[in-house]
Amino acid sequence: MMSRFEASYLIETPLDPVKVAQVMAGEQSSGTFTRVHGETDELRARSRAEVLSVVDFGTSDTPSLPNAYLDRRSVAGPYRRARIRLAFPVANVGANLPTLAATAAGNLFDLGEVTGLRLESLSLPDAYRRAFDMPRQGLAGTRALTGVETGPLVGSIIKPNVGLSAEETGELVGQLCAAGLDFIKDDEICANPSHAPLAARVPAVMRRVRDHAERTGKKVMVAFNITDETDAMRRHADLVAREGGTCVMASLNWCGFSAIQTLRRSTDLALHGHRNGYGALSRAPLLGIGFQAYQVLWRLAGVDHMHVHGLKGKFAQEDAEVIESARDCVTPLSSSEDDRVMPAFSSGQWAGTVPATYAATGHADLLFMAGGGIMAHPDGPSAGVASIREAWEAVMAGEGLPEAAQRAPALAKALAFFGSGA
Repeated sequence: MMSRFEASYLIETPLDPVKVAQVMAGEQSSGTFTRVHGETDELRARSRAEVLSVVDFGTSDTPSLPNAYLDRRSVAGPYRRARIRLAFPVANVGANLPTLAATAAGNLFDLGEVTGLRLESLSLPDAYRRAFDMPRQGLAGTRALTGVETGPLVGSIIKPNVGLSAEETGELVGQLCAAGLDFIKDDEICANPSHAPLAARVPAVMRRVRDHAERTGKKVMVAFNITDETDAMRRHADLVAREGGTCVMASLNWCGFSAIQTLRRSTDLALHGHRNGYGALSRAPLLGIGFQAYQVLWRLAGVDHMHVHGLKGKFAQEDAEVIESARDCVTPLSSSEDDRVMPAFSSGQWAGTVPATYAATGHADLLFMAGGGIMAHPDGPSAGVASIREAWEAVMAGEGLPEAAQRAPALAKALAFFGSGA
């Protein structure tokens, strides 16, 4: 039987969705809008995508997107909405991640037949998944590198985002290590600035990390933002490794699949995938890429951590989307290997968002990052970290936060301070 991968879509069209599905299948495989010279029946049987299903789910009186193609033909609504599943021959693509993305999405967003289209999910056969990169660290490796055997990894982000010198950044990291964090990361907009270049910042930070490890036996994981062009990222990763670091971070959307694949293959460091810019791809209900498909593609590039935002956070995503995204990260893509990646929760997180996070995920295989929830605690950063750990211990034991706060002073202060809207 021919090996195929599957993709599912939401579409909106004033035309027959069944016919549009056939257009989509042809456009992204062997054909175009009409049969062409050389497109034999044998070739089509071998390489054409197949429409697996078309399911209507409603109509709209107005189009989601403008469409000059339909306007020129005076085609108007109602606009039918449908879920479409297509299957593509693996042989059309091979182990080529950019081309896989171009096949599953590509020109589909520009089709004249649609007034909305969104790639929702991707499903790959085991053998095809294994042809791509695996995470080097994933869940188990990240736990081993940080020494956190159970429970969430508690992390924070270096703030101010930019402006600190290399030495000032190192001093701040030293303070955050002393506060009891497992994980510290750069902000996505601080990569290699002139006021704190990585050549100076990495040694300054790692000196504090090593000093803390010598004093306590705990080596904090720092995700250095090495976002850059490909060769520069490889050099930066080598510097981090030489200094004893364990993690690097890259802005996935702006580096691109090929750069992240090259970085992955050149280092064993944990690769923290930051999704900034994903909102441009995802916030419109009938345009772009849903997180399930998005995270499949980036996991094929070999990332170890993926951002999912946070519950009751400062960003626009609904909690249900955050929850589903976190579940996607810990759902294996392969039935034969552990290729799960660690979901990274952030944005407006503090001890009070822990119960909802645990209730939604049902596990603690995650990175729980808080900025203000740690740094703004009235008793200082150490108490901020303690309040989050106390909250996680409580919910994992089936206890409510108010009850736990009676014997957990840091948690009690956090609930009183942040819970009042301060």
